[in-house]
Amino acid sequence: MSGTRSKEQNETATFAAGCFWGVEAEFRQVRGVISTRAGYTGGTTADPTYEEVCSGKTGHAEAVEVIFDPAVVSYDELLGLFWKIHDPTLLNRHGPDIGSNYRSAIFYHSEGQRARAEQSRTSLQSSGAFGGRAVVTEIVPAGRFYSAEDYHQQFYEKQGRKSCRIS
Repeated sequence: MSGTRSKEQNETATFAAGCFWGVEAEFRQVRGVISTRAGYTGGTTADPTYEEVCSGKTGHAEAVEVIFDPAVVSYDELLGLFWKIHDPTLLNRHGPDIGSNYRSAIFYHSEGQRARAEQSRTSLQSSGAFGGRAVVTEIVPAGRFYSAEDYHQQFYEKQGRKSCRIS
């Protein structure tokens, strides 16, 4: 990860695409991504724990906050990676993980991000890439983001692995 611009010029993107370990690992490899943070968003419980989120009672999704330099990597490029690393036609599921906390969602931070996310979802759906199956990815306003516990941060790097692809 690298960045040359000031902190104020960087942007934030937030994606949920199943288990956050693999999602974070994928985004960390992108040139122009300054930092990533695994966490929880989209629910109603303040400062939830992993166990609470996994219970399905908090409404949160496992998500990754991505800080990026838009002069190096565009939001559209990040959206492209998001669509590539998971199956957005699976409702509340990613590989063996099942539950609303594993839902596919884009949490937008501006109207520009909302418009680009909606356009990319529409393009993906109309491309026929999923054999007529509907793309179920939510596109919703970003809310409060709660950091996951330390052991979840950069999990695959700590395990000596680059990623986990489940499609």
